[in-house]
Amino acid sequence: MGYQHQPFTTALISQTGMWRLTAPLRAYFRPRFYGLENFDPAKPTLMVGNHTLFGILDVPLLLARIYRDTGVLVRALADHQHYYVPLWRTLLDRTGAVEGTRENCSELMRRGEHVLVFPGGAREVAKRKGEQYQLTWKRRTGFCAMAIQHHYNILPFASVGPDDMYDILLDAEDILHSPVGKLLRRAGLLEKHGLLRGGDMLMPVPRGLGASIIPRPETFYFALGEPVTVAPFSGRHDDQDALFELRDQVAYAIQDLIGELLLLRETDVDKSWLRRLANQL
Repeated sequence: MGYQHQPFTTALISQTGMWRLTAPLRAYFRPRFYGLENFDPAKPTLMVGNHTLFGILDVPLLLARIYRDTGVLVRALADHQHYYVPLWRTLLDRTGAVEGTRENCSELMRRGEHVLVFPGGAREVAKRKGEQYQLTWKRRTGFCAMAIQHHYNILPFASVGPDDMYDILLDAEDILHSPVGKLLRRAGLLEKHGLLRGGDMLMPVPRGLGASIIPRPETFYFALGEPVTVAPFSGRHDDQDALFELRDQVAYAIQDLIGELLLLRETDVDKSWLRRLANQL
């Protein structure tokens, strides 16, 4: 039968369990949070942010902090590729993630859950060289349609730090045009495993500490902005002009937050000499 994904399992992780699970990440990346007062536990919102390189180290830290402070386990919409991986998919289920479909998003919103989505999806995770902190949303507006249809305001947020924990040695373009990439394409292996999609799912080859794949201990910075209201777009969830207008508002808000965090990081002097040294390796 294979794996039977349970998108709305009741066996969700506890606040204490989530906090303990992310303890090693907190110790290593020393996350800092700003604007948490903009998260209203009593008013479900759609959280929208920038997806960072590989996209699996920063999200748990943000969700764990919100869960600990407010008692709300935000439900993240995850790319379906995650659910091909044994154990990992079970962990996603337990920590509140669901497969990122419109049907699942609608069901969560009907239940009044807080939801998190990255419009950039896999493409924004599989970054190319020089794409640090860029939004790669293509023409995706589905998240706006969901927010308008279910009267969910959008809470923009940003993460800074994860895109700098690795250098990209080879990106998807390098791989696709390499002899190995051409061989894989001729054999049909990329299409078979869903890795083609214009190279969207091809993860880069990274270098972290020294010549290893251990991430550099960059400090992670998170910021939550002020909610973007969807009231002016009421009833226009099928109107492409309205969807792109709302999408642009959200994108600009996220880009502003990224800029503020980058500036804050430049002026942050509270870094140990050991961390500064490690980040130069």
